[in-house]
Amino acid sequence: MPLGEIAKLKQQMEKTVEHLKGEYLGIRTGRAHPALVEEIKVDYYGTPTPVKQMGSVTVPDPRQLLITPWDKTALKAIEKGILASSLGVTPSVDGDVIRLTLPELTRQRRVDLTKLVRKYGEEAKVALRNVRRDCLEALKRMEKESLISEDDLRRYQKEVQDVTDEFTKKVDAVQEQKEKEIMED
Repeated sequence: MPLGEIAKLKQQMEKTVEHLKGEYLGIRTGRAHPALVEEIKVDYYGTPTPVKQMGSVTVPDPRQLLITPWDKTALKAIEKGILASSLGVTPSVDGDVIRLTLPELTRQRRVDLTKLVRKYGEEAKVALRNVRRDCLEALKRMEKESLISEDDLRRYQKEVQDVTDEFTKKVDAVQEQKEKEIMED
C-alpha cells in the first residue's frame, strides 16, 4: 500500500516541478522564445484564445518573434492581445505577420524578473509541502485504522520527507538556472 502512496507523492511532486518549468518559460530572458507569447489570450470572436492556437510563432533572430496568424483577419485581435499583456513589447504589423522586437533588458528589469522567479519558486515549494502534508495525513489514517504499524508510520514519514527534500532541491536548481539565465548579459 504505502508504496502506492509514495509513488503518487512522487508523481504529484514531479507535476509541480514541470508546472514551474512551464511558468518559467513565460518569463522573458535576454533571448526571444515562442513561449513568451504562446499563452497570451486574444479575444477571437468573443472567445479568449491563446496565440499558439491562432498561428505559428517563430524566432527569426535572438531578439525577435514573428507571429503568422492562420486567419489574417485575426491580426488586429492578436496585436490588441499582446498590447494588453504584461509582456511590455509593442507589436508591429508587417503585412500578414506581427513582428515583436524585444528590447535589451535593463538591470532593474532583470532584478524585477528574478524576484518573480523567486516568487514562482516559493509557490512551487508551498505546493510540494501541501502534497507532503496530504500524504502524511493519509499515512496517519492508515496507522489509526491499524493498516500499518507505528514503526512503519515513522519509516514512511521519513521516506516522505526524503522525497520532499529531493524535489525541493529540484525546484531550487530550476529556479537558480532561470535566475542565471535572466542575469546573463
